[in-house]
Amino acid sequence: MELAYYSDYAVRLVNTEEPARSKDALTSVEVIRELFGPATQMARRATDSDVTRFRAVRARLRAVFTAADEGDHTGAVDLLNSLLLEFPVSPQISGHDTLDEDGRPRWHMHLADHPSNATSGYAAIAAMGLAFHLTEFGADRLGLCQAAPCRNAYLDTSTNRSRRYCSDRCATRANVAAYRARKRQEADRPAPTGLSAENSQESVTPGER
Repeated sequence: MELAYYSDYAVRLVNTEEPARSKDALTSVEVIRELFGPATQMARRATDSDVTRFRAVRARLRAVFTAADEGDHTGAVDLLNSLLLEFPVSPQISGHDTLDEDGRPRWHMHLADHPSNATSGYAAIAAMGLAFHLTEFGADRLGLCQAAPCRNAYLDTSTNRSRRYCSDRCATRANVAAYRARKRQEADRPAPTGLSAENSQESVTPGER
């Protein structure tokens, strides 16, 4: 499994909550198991008690994205390091489950975990994946959607570091809102007053010229 894949664990968890809308999708063990995706073995460890623990980890991961989005890259790294220390993993080389066209293993790095509960396993993988992404591409690649009130987390993979929204839907919504705002400003501008020089001359009677 590619290490870049693991960074999506953090994004998925953070985006289970929409603070500005007071919405929280992290309400059951079933939701937690869905977050694990294909990692079904770890997902089976999840219990109802993990819901509260997952929410606590989510808050800390959102703090990493918030710091990075606000330009506090050192703060983002410090917050992420605290997660890495608390939830360690054991990187291992894997390849037994994927073969190339010649039947040889496709060797890749795999994050093996040995946690006591589902939260520890998920947090370890999410933090490590985010750390790889940050060190590879930069802290400014971690962002929060600018289409208020969304504020979903995203990883900027654009070539020119220009991403500002979590999805095409939010980008379109923001562009439409900006267009409507411009139109309102234009409509609110006062109409030009006074006559132009040409109109002034035309308004003068022949006897006044």
